[in-house]
Amino acid sequence: MRQVYSPLLILAAGCLLSFFSMATLHIRSEEPTEVSSRHRFADFGFMPPSSDYDGRVFNLRQDYPHDPPSEEAIPEFCRNEFAQVKSDWKKFMQDVRAYCFAANIYGGDVESDFDIKGANQHWYHMPWQHWGPSGREGIHGLTKEAPVLPRQLAWTQTYTGGQTYAVAFYNEFGGHTIWQVWKDPDNPQKGINKIAFPGGTVIFKLLFTDVPVKQVPFLDPPLQWQAYITKDFASTDRSIRKVSLIQMDIMVRHKHAPLGWVFGTYQYNGKMNRKNLWENLIPVGLQWGNDPENADNSSNPQPVATVINPRLQETVINPDAKELPPTHLGWNGRLNGPVDNPMSSCISCHMTAETPQRSEISPLFEKNPPEPGSKEWMRWFQNLGCGERFDKHSMSTDSSLQLAISLQNYRAWYNQKELAEIVEEKSKMAHPLMTTDADSPEVEIRRSYPPN
Repeated sequence: MRQVYSPLLILAAGCLLSFFSMATLHIRSEEPTEVSSRHRFADFGFMPPSSDYDGRVFNLRQDYPHDPPSEEAIPEFCRNEFAQVKSDWKKFMQDVRAYCFAANIYGGDVESDFDIKGANQHWYHMPWQHWGPSGREGIHGLTKEAPVLPRQLAWTQTYTGGQTYAVAFYNEFGGHTIWQVWKDPDNPQKGINKIAFPGGTVIFKLLFTDVPVKQVPFLDPPLQWQAYITKDFASTDRSIRKVSLIQMDIMVRHKHAPLGWVFGTYQYNGKMNRKNLWENLIPVGLQWGNDPENADNSSNPQPVATVINPRLQETVINPDAKELPPTHLGWNGRLNGPVDNPMSSCISCHMTAETPQRSEISPLFEKNPPEPGSKEWMRWFQNLGCGERFDKHSMSTDSSLQLAISLQNYRAWYNQKELAEIVEEKSKMAHPLMTTDADSPEVEIRRSYPPN
């Protein structure tokens, strides 16, 4: 295994001025490489040795739009009346999926798909996802997300070492917001004061699992990518292995949505037998609020059937059992995907996105978890509008956990001991983003239970 760190660390001792003007990039050797003004951030953190691999290499799309996109670029599904979205939610999800697939699926080897580059592309990646043990791998840009528990996906799934990897994409509206935050790659503090994704922003994430296909009937026939991943979720030992597409998540900034964002999830179902395997991603449902008045405590962590809660007013779930394989959903039937936490929901996790991160993304991850359904628990199931703070001493990252993670990773890099020893004038460059309140320490953003 080889972790590729920043050329900054290589150049810092002899080139202090360039130390804070460059970020990282992918390299296939340990030699310093010139960084262009268009390539300031790392492509990945982990890459198999060239002796073991000679295939596709992930490139971080980072030529973010400096100017706001035009109104004409806003997709139609972001403009229509929201009553229409709710009444014909499946068409909305089909339209969003088609928008995400356009120009990203090439009709040949699926390994080549979603390789976003070129002037005709309007998709971008979030920087600073390479850092740390769960950072991006270098084949498809996947980051390690969460473990998969036995029987979480299917009753026949007894495999104990399962894990999830994912990669996300932001359209030009989201890309412009990324640029506003990261236009000074050495001081994102300048860009975090008013993080707000504009109407027309579309974000989607592809999620893959290494659980054996033979244990999960709906994965067969699978859509698989090669990935440089760990042996299991707790391991750091990486190798090239196959991962299977299992889920796709979307975030859409809709002009008329009650909270501003609409969240959707798709589940892979190979039994649909679509010629284009990507089209086997079937809508699970749509969520536009957290139903904060519903405090019933119910979950379905090992599903043999999908349990739909008809009392929810701000979540809609696909009722077609021929399309949607049994899935656990979120807490009391709120929207979540098969590799998500069955005691959470899409919105409850994402509304915690902030910098610095003061609260866990799930109440279950807190040191003293509150009782499900209690007033303290329901703090994670309130309805917050775009940009509203989850914690008063942090800045909202407008529901983007990847943006929150990128800033958290930058802090970890900035504050590491090695850099403190190299850069003697670091204290003169300190700014609020780099500090945390001792009475309200930052927590690591994670989708899994903290280690004991």
